[in-house]
Amino acid sequence: MAKSKEEHCSFCGRPKSETDLLVTGLEAQICNYCIEQAKTILDEELRAKHKELKIDHTLLKPAEIKAFLDQYVIGQEDAKKVLSVAVYNHYKRIGQRSDENDVEIEKSNIILVGDTGTGKTLLAQTIARMLHVPFAIADATVLTEAGYVGEDVESILTRLLQAADYDVKAAEKGIIFIDEIDKIARKSDNPSITRDVSGEGVQQALLKLLEGSVINVPPQGGRKHPEQKMIQVNTRNILFISGGAFQGIERIIAARLRTNVVGYSFAGHKEEGIDMNNLLQYISPADLKKYGLIPEIVGRLPILTYLNPLDKEALKRILTEPKNALVKQFTKLFEMDGIQLVFDDAVLDFVVEKSIEFKLGARGLRSILEAILMDAMFELPSKKQTKKWRVTLKYAKEKLEKSNLSKLKAAV
Repeated sequence: MAKSKEEHCSFCGRPKSETDLLVTGLEAQICNYCIEQAKTILDEELRAKHKELKIDHTLLKPAEIKAFLDQYVIGQEDAKKVLSVAVYNHYKRIGQRSDENDVEIEKSNIILVGDTGTGKTLLAQTIARMLHVPFAIADATVLTEAGYVGEDVESILTRLLQAADYDVKAAEKGIIFIDEIDKIARKSDNPSITRDVSGEGVQQALLKLLEGSVINVPPQGGRKHPEQKMIQVNTRNILFISGGAFQGIERIIAARLRTNVVGYSFAGHKEEGIDMNNLLQYISPADLKKYGLIPEIVGRLPILTYLNPLDKEALKRILTEPKNALVKQFTKLFEMDGIQLVFDDAVLDFVVEKSIEFKLGARGLRSILEAILMDAMFELPSKKQTKKWRVTLKYAKEKLEKSNLSKLKAAV
Protein backbone atom coordinates (compact mmCIF):
# COMPACT_ATOMS: atom_id res chain seq x y z
CA MET A 1 0.00 0.00 0.00
CA ALA A 2 1.46 3.41 -0.99
CA LYS A 3 2.52 5.70 1.92
CA SER A 4 0.57 8.98 2.21
CA LYS A 5 2.65 12.07 1.41
CA GLU A 6 3.47 14.08 4.56
CA GLU A 7 2.52 17.78 4.65
CA HIS A 8 5.44 20.21 4.42
CA CYS A 9 6.20 23.96 4.64
CA SER A 10 5.71 25.67 1.29
CA PHE A 11 8.57 28.13 2.05
CA CYS A 12 11.43 26.06 3.47
CA GLY A 13 10.26 22.55 2.57
CA ARG A 14 10.45 21.12 6.13
CA PRO A 15 8.07 18.16 6.72
CA LYS A 16 5.43 18.58 9.43
CA SER A 17 7.23 16.11 11.72
CA GLU A 18 10.26 18.46 11.93
CA THR A 19 8.26 21.55 12.89
CA ASP A 20 6.50 22.65 16.08
CA LEU A 21 3.63 24.19 14.16
CA LEU A 22 2.47 24.13 10.55
CA VAL A 23 -0.14 26.75 9.65
CA THR A 24 -2.28 25.74 6.67
CA GLY A 25 -3.69 28.27 4.23
CA LEU A 26 -5.86 27.89 1.13
CA GLU A 27 -3.09 26.57 -1.11
CA ALA A 28 0.05 26.62 1.07
CA GLN A 29 1.48 25.91 4.50
CA ILE A 30 4.03 27.79 6.61
CA CYS A 31 6.03 26.48 9.58
CA ASN A 32 6.87 28.24 12.86
CA TYR A 33 10.51 28.77 11.78
CA CYS A 34 9.50 30.69 8.65
CA ILE A 35 6.95 32.70 10.66
CA GLU A 36 9.71 33.82 13.07
CA GLN A 37 12.03 34.71 10.18
CA ALA A 38 9.26 36.67 8.42
CA LYS A 39 8.60 38.57 11.68
CA THR A 40 12.30 39.52 11.93
CA ILE A 41 12.34 40.77 8.31
CA LEU A 42 9.13 42.77 8.89
CA ASP A 43 10.56 44.43 12.04
CA GLU A 44 13.75 45.45 10.18
CA GLU A 45 11.78 46.92 7.29
CA LEU A 46 9.51 48.88 9.63
CA ARG A 47 12.51 50.18 11.61
CA ALA A 48 14.22 51.32 8.39
CA LYS A 49 11.04 53.05 7.21
CA HIS A 50 10.60 54.74 10.58
CA LYS A 51 14.23 55.90 10.57
CA GLU A 52 13.72 57.40 7.12
CA LEU A 53 10.66 59.36 8.24
CA LYS A 54 11.85 60.26 11.74
CA ILE A 55 13.68 63.46 10.80
CA ASP A 56 10.63 64.90 9.04
CA HIS A 57 8.36 64.21 12.05
CA THR A 58 10.66 65.30 14.88
CA LEU A 59 12.52 68.26 13.36
CA LEU A 60 12.55 71.07 15.91
CA LYS A 61 12.35 74.77 15.10
CA PRO A 62 15.58 76.86 15.40
CA ALA A 63 14.54 78.32 18.78
CA GLU A 64 13.88 74.80 20.09
CA ILE A 65 17.24 73.56 18.78
CA LYS A 66 19.00 76.44 20.54
CA ALA A 67 17.08 75.73 23.76
CA PHE A 68 18.37 72.14 23.62
CA LEU A 69 21.94 73.37 23.03
CA ASP A 70 21.58 75.72 26.02
CA GLN A 71 21.24 72.67 28.29
CA TYR A 72 24.74 71.46 27.39
CA VAL A 73 26.70 74.46 26.06
CA ILE A 74 27.25 77.59 28.16
CA GLY A 75 27.50 80.94 26.35
CA GLN A 76 28.39 81.08 22.63
CA GLU A 77 24.98 82.61 21.81
CA ASP A 78 25.94 83.68 18.28
CA ALA A 79 27.39 80.27 17.36
CA LYS A 80 24.35 78.41 18.75
CA LYS A 81 21.93 80.65 16.83
CA VAL A 82 23.82 80.24 13.53
CA LEU A 83 24.16 76.48 14.04
CA SER A 84 20.46 76.07 14.90
CA VAL A 85 19.32 77.88 11.75
CA ALA A 86 21.81 76.01 9.54
CA VAL A 87 20.78 72.59 10.87
CA TYR A 88 17.07 73.43 10.60
CA ASN A 89 17.46 74.57 6.97
CA HIS A 90 19.58 71.52 6.12
CA TYR A 91 17.04 68.98 7.33
CA LYS A 92 14.18 70.96 5.78
CA ARG A 93 16.12 70.61 2.54
CA ILE A 94 16.35 66.84 3.02
CA GLY A 95 12.59 66.62 3.63
CA GLN A 96 11.83 68.68 0.51
CA ARG A 97 9.77 66.81 -2.07
CA SER A 98 11.63 66.43 -5.35
CA ASP A 99 10.06 68.36 -8.19
CA GLU A 100 11.58 69.24 -11.56
CA ASN A 101 10.25 72.80 -11.42
CA ASP A 102 11.03 73.36 -7.73
CA VAL A 103 13.88 75.47 -6.33
CA GLU A 104 16.97 73.38 -5.55
CA ILE A 105 18.31 74.27 -2.10
CA GLU A 106 22.05 73.95 -1.54
CA LYS A 107 23.74 72.40 1.49
CA SER A 108 24.39 74.42 4.64
CA ASN A 109 27.87 73.18 5.57
CA ILE A 110 29.32 75.07 8.54
CA ILE A 111 32.77 76.18 9.70
CA LEU A 112 33.38 77.04 13.37
CA VAL A 113 36.39 79.15 14.33
CA GLY A 114 37.45 79.37 17.96
CA ASP A 115 40.25 78.77 20.44
CA THR A 116 40.84 75.31 21.87
CA GLY A 117 38.40 74.30 24.60
CA THR A 118 35.66 76.76 23.63
CA GLY A 119 33.12 74.07 22.63
CA LYS A 120 33.39 73.42 18.87
CA THR A 121 33.22 69.63 19.15
CA LEU A 122 30.63 69.77 21.94
CA LEU A 123 28.27 71.84 19.77
CA ALA A 124 28.44 69.31 16.92
CA GLN A 125 28.03 66.31 19.27
CA THR A 126 25.01 67.89 20.97
CA ILE A 127 23.30 68.65 17.65
CA ALA A 128 23.76 65.02 16.53
CA ARG A 129 22.44 63.73 19.88
CA MET A 130 19.33 65.87 19.54
CA LEU A 131 18.58 64.76 15.96
CA HIS A 132 19.30 61.04 16.61
CA VAL A 133 21.37 60.81 13.44
CA PRO A 134 24.73 59.02 12.90
CA PHE A 135 27.64 61.25 13.92
CA ALA A 136 31.36 60.91 13.28
CA ILE A 137 34.38 63.01 14.23
CA ALA A 138 37.29 63.11 11.80
CA ASP A 139 40.69 64.62 12.49
CA ALA A 140 42.03 66.52 9.48
CA THR A 141 45.64 66.29 10.72
CA VAL A 142 45.95 62.61 9.71
CA LEU A 143 44.58 63.11 6.19
CA THR A 144 46.98 63.00 3.25
CA GLU A 145 46.73 62.86 -0.52
CA ALA A 146 46.04 59.43 -2.04
CA GLY A 147 49.19 57.36 -2.30
CA TYR A 148 50.97 58.84 0.74
CA VAL A 149 51.29 57.54 4.28
CA GLY A 150 48.25 58.62 6.27
CA GLU A 151 44.51 58.35 5.70
CA ASP A 152 42.50 59.10 2.56
CA VAL A 153 39.57 61.52 2.82
CA GLU A 154 37.22 58.57 2.19
CA SER A 155 38.12 57.26 5.66
CA ILE A 156 35.91 60.07 7.04
CA LEU A 157 32.88 58.35 5.50
CA THR A 158 34.07 54.97 6.83
CA ARG A 159 33.71 56.34 10.38
CA LEU A 160 30.20 57.59 9.62
CA LEU A 161 29.22 54.18 8.21
CA GLN A 162 30.52 52.49 11.35
CA ALA A 163 28.52 54.92 13.52
CA ALA A 164 25.40 54.00 11.48
CA ASP A 165 26.07 50.22 11.81
CA TYR A 166 26.70 50.19 8.05
CA ASP A 167 23.15 51.37 7.31
CA VAL A 168 23.91 53.41 4.18
CA LYS A 169 20.55 55.24 4.12
CA ALA A 170 20.99 56.39 7.72
CA ALA A 171 24.61 57.40 7.10
CA GLU A 172 23.58 59.50 4.11
CA LYS A 173 21.57 61.75 6.48
CA GLY A 174 24.25 61.93 9.18
CA ILE A 175 26.61 64.62 10.45
CA ILE A 176 30.41 64.67 10.12
CA PHE A 177 32.55 66.97 12.24
CA ILE A 178 35.96 67.64 10.66
CA ASP A 179 38.21 68.85 13.46
CA GLU A 180 41.48 70.78 13.07
CA ILE A 181 40.61 71.89 9.54
CA ASP A 182 43.07 74.76 9.91
CA LYS A 183 45.91 72.20 9.93
CA ILE A 184 45.36 71.44 6.23
CA ALA A 185 45.73 75.10 5.27
CA ARG A 186 48.22 75.90 2.53
CA LYS A 187 51.52 76.46 4.32
CA SER A 188 52.92 79.10 1.98
CA ASP A 189 52.35 80.74 -1.36
CA ASN A 190 56.03 80.30 -2.17
CA PRO A 191 57.02 77.33 -4.37
CA SER A 192 58.85 74.52 -2.56
CA ILE A 193 60.85 71.49 -3.68
CA THR A 194 58.92 69.35 -1.16
CA ARG A 195 55.30 68.40 -1.75
CA ASP A 196 52.75 69.48 0.85
CA VAL A 197 50.82 66.17 0.97
CA SER A 198 48.68 67.11 3.98
CA GLY A 199 47.80 70.65 2.86
CA GLU A 200 46.25 71.89 -0.36
CA GLY A 201 46.05 68.38 -1.85
CA VAL A 202 43.78 67.26 1.00
CA GLN A 203 41.61 70.34 0.52
CA GLN A 204 41.18 69.45 -3.16
CA ALA A 205 40.23 65.87 -2.22
CA LEU A 206 37.65 67.11 0.32
CA LEU A 207 35.79 69.13 -2.33
CA LYS A 208 33.89 66.15 -3.77
CA LEU A 209 32.76 65.11 -0.27
CA LEU A 210 31.56 68.57 0.75
CA GLU A 211 29.65 69.43 -2.43
CA GLY A 212 27.73 66.14 -2.63
CA SER A 213 28.64 63.21 -4.85
CA VAL A 214 28.65 59.41 -4.83
CA ILE A 215 31.85 58.17 -3.15
CA ASN A 216 33.23 54.62 -3.11
CA VAL A 217 33.93 54.01 0.57
CA PRO A 218 36.10 51.16 1.90
CA PRO A 219 34.15 49.74 4.89
CA GLN A 220 37.32 48.89 6.85
CA GLY A 221 39.73 51.54 5.60
CA GLY A 222 41.21 51.46 2.12
CA ARG A 223 44.95 51.02 2.55
CA LYS A 224 44.97 48.13 5.00
CA HIS A 225 42.36 46.02 3.16
CA PRO A 226 42.66 46.75 -0.58
CA GLU A 227 40.70 43.61 -1.52
CA GLN A 228 37.45 44.64 0.21
CA LYS A 229 34.27 45.48 -1.67
CA MET A 230 33.49 49.21 -1.78
CA ILE A 231 30.26 50.72 -0.47
CA GLN A 232 28.74 53.60 -2.43
CA VAL A 233 27.70 56.58 -0.27
CA ASN A 234 26.00 59.72 -1.58
CA THR A 235 27.21 62.75 0.41
CA ARG A 236 24.53 65.08 -0.96
CA ASN A 237 22.54 65.05 2.32
CA ILE A 238 25.40 64.67 4.79
CA LEU A 239 25.91 67.80 6.89
CA PHE A 240 29.58 68.74 7.30
CA ILE A 241 30.59 70.84 10.30
CA SER A 242 34.26 71.78 10.43
CA GLY A 243 36.16 73.45 13.22
CA GLY A 244 39.59 74.85 13.88
CA ALA A 245 41.50 77.18 16.19
CA PHE A 246 43.19 79.02 13.27
CA GLN A 247 46.08 80.19 15.44
CA GLY A 248 47.33 83.59 14.29
CA ILE A 249 44.30 84.51 12.17
CA GLU A 250 43.74 87.49 14.49
CA ARG A 251 46.71 89.20 12.81
CA ILE A 252 45.02 88.81 9.42
CA ILE A 253 41.74 90.20 10.79
CA ALA A 254 43.56 93.09 12.48
CA ALA A 255 45.38 93.97 9.25
CA ARG A 256 42.09 94.01 7.35
CA LEU A 257 40.46 96.20 9.99
CA ARG A 258 43.57 98.45 10.05
CA THR A 259 43.88 98.21 13.82
CA ASN A 260 47.62 97.58 13.81
CA VAL A 261 48.77 100.85 12.17
CA VAL A 262 52.14 101.86 13.57
CA GLY A 263 53.07 105.54 13.97
CA TYR A 264 50.79 108.55 13.72
CA SER A 265 47.05 107.89 13.57
CA PHE A 266 45.44 109.54 10.57
CA ALA A 267 41.72 109.94 9.98
CA GLY A 268 40.24 106.76 8.60
CA HIS A 269 43.29 104.62 9.39
CA LYS A 270 41.67 102.96 12.39
CA GLU A 271 38.13 101.76 12.84
CA GLU A 272 36.30 102.86 15.99
CA GLY A 273 34.61 100.50 18.47
CA ILE A 274 36.65 97.38 17.69
CA ASP A 275 36.99 94.84 20.52
CA MET A 276 40.69 93.99 20.44
CA ASN A 277 40.22 91.16 22.97
CA ASN A 278 37.95 89.20 20.61
CA LEU A 279 38.90 89.85 16.99
CA LEU A 280 37.39 86.51 15.88
CA GLN A 281 33.92 88.08 15.92
CA TYR A 282 34.96 90.11 12.83
CA ILE A 283 36.14 87.06 10.84
CA SER A 284 35.16 86.81 7.17
CA PRO A 285 35.63 84.19 4.40
CA ALA A 286 38.42 86.38 2.95
CA ASP A 287 40.41 85.90 6.16
CA LEU A 288 40.15 82.10 5.83
CA LYS A 289 41.35 82.34 2.24
CA LYS A 290 44.33 84.44 3.28
CA TYR A 291 45.10 81.98 6.10
CA GLY A 292 45.53 79.18 3.56
CA LEU A 293 42.16 77.60 2.75
CA ILE A 294 41.54 77.40 -0.99
CA PRO A 295 38.57 79.42 -2.33
CA GLU A 296 36.69 76.24 -3.35
CA ILE A 297 36.73 74.93 0.24
CA VAL A 298 35.62 78.29 1.65
CA GLY A 299 32.78 78.34 -0.92
CA ARG A 300 31.60 74.85 0.11
CA LEU A 301 31.55 75.86 3.78
CA PRO A 302 29.24 78.85 3.27
CA ILE A 303 28.17 79.35 6.90
CA LEU A 304 30.96 80.87 9.00
CA THR A 305 30.65 81.55 12.71
CA TYR A 306 32.97 82.07 15.66
CA LEU A 307 33.21 81.04 19.31
CA ASN A 308 34.01 83.59 21.98
CA PRO A 309 36.96 83.05 24.32
CA LEU A 310 35.75 81.79 27.71
CA ASP A 311 36.01 84.20 30.64
CA LYS A 312 35.91 83.36 34.37
CA GLU A 313 32.14 83.63 34.62
CA ALA A 314 31.55 81.29 31.64
CA LEU A 315 34.05 78.70 32.92
CA LYS A 316 32.43 78.65 36.36
CA ARG A 317 29.00 78.18 34.79
CA ILE A 318 30.42 75.31 32.70
CA LEU A 319 31.53 73.64 35.94
CA THR A 320 28.08 73.70 37.52
CA GLU A 321 25.15 74.44 35.15
CA PRO A 322 24.97 72.09 32.12
CA LYS A 323 23.24 68.70 32.33
CA ASN A 324 26.65 67.03 32.09
CA ALA A 325 28.48 69.62 34.26
CA LEU A 326 31.75 68.35 35.74
CA VAL A 327 30.68 69.01 39.34
CA LYS A 328 27.52 66.96 38.71
CA GLN A 329 29.58 64.15 37.13
CA PHE A 330 32.01 63.85 40.06
CA THR A 331 29.19 64.18 42.60
CA LYS A 332 27.44 61.25 40.89
CA LEU A 333 30.62 59.15 40.88
CA PHE A 334 31.07 59.62 44.64
CA GLU A 335 27.34 59.06 45.20
CA MET A 336 27.68 55.58 43.68
CA ASP A 337 29.99 54.74 46.60
CA GLY A 338 27.54 56.24 49.10
CA ILE A 339 29.61 59.42 49.61
CA GLN A 340 28.21 62.95 49.42
CA LEU A 341 30.73 65.20 47.65
CA VAL A 342 30.62 68.94 48.46
CA PHE A 343 32.78 71.68 46.91
CA ASP A 344 33.46 75.00 48.62
CA ASP A 345 32.69 77.91 46.28
CA ALA A 346 36.31 79.10 46.60
CA VAL A 347 37.48 75.77 45.13
CA LEU A 348 35.49 76.33 41.95
CA ASP A 349 36.98 79.84 41.59
CA PHE A 350 40.45 78.33 42.10
CA VAL A 351 39.87 75.69 39.39
CA VAL A 352 38.68 78.38 36.95
CA GLU A 353 41.70 80.59 37.65
CA LYS A 354 44.10 77.69 37.06
CA SER A 355 42.37 76.75 33.79
CA ILE A 356 42.81 80.33 32.52
CA GLU A 357 46.40 80.40 33.77
CA PHE A 358 47.23 77.13 31.98
CA LYS A 359 45.34 78.31 28.83
CA LEU A 360 43.45 75.01 28.62
CA GLY A 361 39.92 76.35 28.16
CA ALA A 362 36.91 74.28 29.28
CA ARG A 363 38.77 71.07 28.45
CA GLY A 364 41.30 71.83 31.18
CA LEU A 365 38.68 72.02 33.92
CA ARG A 366 38.37 68.23 34.07
CA SER A 367 42.15 67.71 34.20
CA ILE A 368 42.41 70.07 37.18
CA LEU A 369 39.47 68.47 39.03
CA GLU A 370 40.90 64.99 38.38
CA ALA A 371 44.24 66.07 39.86
CA ILE A 372 42.53 67.50 42.97
CA LEU A 373 40.24 64.50 43.56
CA MET A 374 42.57 61.66 42.52
CA ASP A 375 43.66 60.71 46.07
CA ALA A 376 40.07 60.94 47.37
CA MET A 377 38.77 58.74 44.52
CA PHE A 378 41.51 56.20 45.32
CA GLU A 379 41.13 56.07 49.12
CA LEU A 380 37.51 56.87 50.04
CA PRO A 381 35.71 53.89 48.39
CA SER A 382 37.63 51.58 50.80
CA LYS A 383 36.63 53.57 53.90
CA LYS A 384 33.15 52.43 54.90
CA GLN A 385 32.65 55.13 57.55
CA THR A 386 33.00 58.07 55.15
CA LYS A 387 29.56 59.44 54.23
CA LYS A 388 30.45 63.03 53.27
CA TRP A 389 33.56 64.55 51.70
CA ARG A 390 34.07 68.29 51.59
CA VAL A 391 36.70 69.77 49.24
CA THR A 392 38.22 72.93 50.72
CA LEU A 393 40.46 75.49 49.06
CA LYS A 394 43.44 74.42 51.20
CA TYR A 395 42.95 70.77 50.19
CA ALA A 396 42.59 71.69 46.49
CA LYS A 397 45.79 73.76 46.50
CA GLU A 398 47.76 70.98 48.23
CA LYS A 399 46.67 68.26 45.82
CA LEU A 400 47.18 70.36 42.69
CA GLU A 401 50.65 71.41 43.90
CA LYS A 402 51.64 67.74 44.28
CA SER A 403 50.37 66.80 40.82
CA ASN A 404 52.34 67.05 37.58
CA LEU A 405 49.70 69.48 36.30
CA SER A 406 51.13 72.25 38.49
CA LYS A 407 54.32 72.16 36.41
CA LEU A 408 52.35 73.07 33.30
CA LYS A 409 52.63 76.79 34.08
CA ALA A 410 56.31 76.82 33.19
CA ALA A 411 55.59 75.36 29.75
CA VAL A 412 52.77 77.78 28.87
